[in-house]
Amino acid sequence: MFLNPSEIIKNFELRRGMTVADFGSGSGHYVLETARRIGNTGTVYAVDIQKNLLEKIKTEAGKNNLTNVEIVWADLEGPEGSRLASGAVDFLVISNILFQLRDKIGLAREASRVLKSGGRAAVIDWSESGTGGLGPAPSAVVAQKEAERIFTQEGFTEEREFPAGSNHYGLIFRKQ
Repeated sequence: MFLNPSEIIKNFELRRGMTVADFGSGSGHYVLETARRIGNTGTVYAVDIQKNLLEKIKTEAGKNNLTNVEIVWADLEGPEGSRLASGAVDFLVISNILFQLRDKIGLAREASRVLKSGGRAAVIDWSESGTGGLGPAPSAVVAQKEAERIFTQEGFTEEREFPAGSNHYGLIFRKQ
């Protein structure tokens, strides 16, 4: 496995009661682990365009008695695409979706819109194509420097890097 969400989440400095969103939640590995860490006084929004994956997250959350998971079907490439309220989120996870999007700046803009002032975002994406055909085509990889440029252009300050596996980079940004 290229990513270990339970290890990566240790870099997020999550606290009980936080409001967290996972943009492009996919199979929900970050959602479920985050829900455990922030407790039932917090909320985790699983935001994805794939309804079947959101249903799986909902089922897994139910099996694990995680009542703090909210499912949001959304298209992150549209204006206000996450369908979340402005300034509603303390922490945002953006993992393995930059390489999939046409409007990467629009995603950073949406991240800024939903985050509270001083809120933080973790950006995790491919640093190179994976071996054995895993990961994006080399031409789709968004280099770390490009991710940094995109988010700082939208008013974020880069706080730090963190280890995210052999084929990924991890960055923490803060909204001003």
